[in-house]
Amino acid sequence: MSTTDLEKKAAAYAAVDAYVKAPPQDSSEPLYIGIGSGSTIVHAVARLVERCQNEKLDIVCVPTSFQAKQLITENGLVLGSLEQFPQLDVAIDGADECDANLNCIKGGGGCLTQEKIVAYSAKTFVVVADSSKDSRVLGDNWKKGVPIEVIPMAYKMIQNKLGEAVGATVTPLRMAKSKAGPCVTDNGCLIIDAVFPEASMSNPAKLERAILDIPGVVCTGLFVGMVTEAFFGQPDGTVKSRKP
Repeated sequence: MSTTDLEKKAAAYAAVDAYVKAPPQDSSEPLYIGIGSGSTIVHAVARLVERCQNEKLDIVCVPTSFQAKQLITENGLVLGSLEQFPQLDVAIDGADECDANLNCIKGGGGCLTQEKIVAYSAKTFVVVADSSKDSRVLGDNWKKGVPIEVIPMAYKMIQNKLGEAVGATVTPLRMAKSKAGPCVTDNGCLIIDAVFPEASMSNPAKLERAILDIPGVVCTGLFVGMVTEAFFGQPDGTVKSRKP
């Protein structure tokens, strides 16, 4: 396992141990957990499986993507949905980058809208990541831009408006891998990866509002003021946690 993977594993295990607690003995309700997407969440699910086996935890897992749904079912965890359980106890997810105030960029894996919905539905939202995702200002380390999910018919207009009205320097349409054409999300939408100057990235709340003003934008990968606590695995095997 690479150093980066070891950092991801350490962060994921620490977060699960800190925030996944057995319900009180007099409670008939299980713990409802939002399961994020991406490589770090694989480790979080592995830890959940271990604890369910060892502690007989009663949990229901709500996925943020097709990948997350597969992780839940293939590991024998109980699968739920937001239609069944619209309020979750905790959501655990990765991030592409977190700034000093724990505002995040997410969506590198293309699941930003469902990830944001699940995070918003949870009483507590916890981020797990390796040390490279911890930065001062969004865009310091993550150079691929802010993912923006858009309605297909509007993508060209949105690309133009992002540059004209919001100050984006480049606005490429994300292309698929092992498939000709654009990346299509689980919602049937497209993704624009828009790069903005540091002055814009230093105020992510204002930037997000400006992006969402454009008709046809479904969601942005800016997660502003949503994180309860973030866990960052370190190269020496320790974990650094931070709250806003």
